[in-house]
Amino acid sequence: MKFLIVDDERDVELLFRQKLRKEVREGLIELEFAFSGSQALEVLRSHQPPEVMYIFSDINMPGMTGLELLEKVKSEFPQIQVSMISAYGDNENHDKAMSSGAKEFFTKPIDFISLKAELQEILSGSK
Repeated sequence: MKFLIVDDERDVELLFRQKLRKEVREGLIELEFAFSGSQALEVLRSHQPPEVMYIFSDINMPGMTGLELLEKVKSEFPQIQVSMISAYGDNENHDKAMSSGAKEFFTKPIDFISLKAELQEILSGSK
């Protein structure tokens, strides 16, 4: 199952690859990265239907925000689940993300135990 991580901070790729290396090595998941909302949409639109089943997106990015990306994904690819991440655990972003269809809302630094539980739930639901 392919997961797309969207974050304008490129060091996030290394962090995710380290924290999820066991799941990747076991063939449970495949990671793909986009460094902007528009790049994420390009990835999704490059395959019909999209290969990505789950998106984990930062909220605060230049250009298209994560919340704008969430709305576009939910209207264009409603079958894809999206979770949001923010460095700020404010209620406004949380409420907007959840009301726009986000599956989950995480704050930085990322709690990878919770994230792995989320991934496991998605994986078990896809079989």
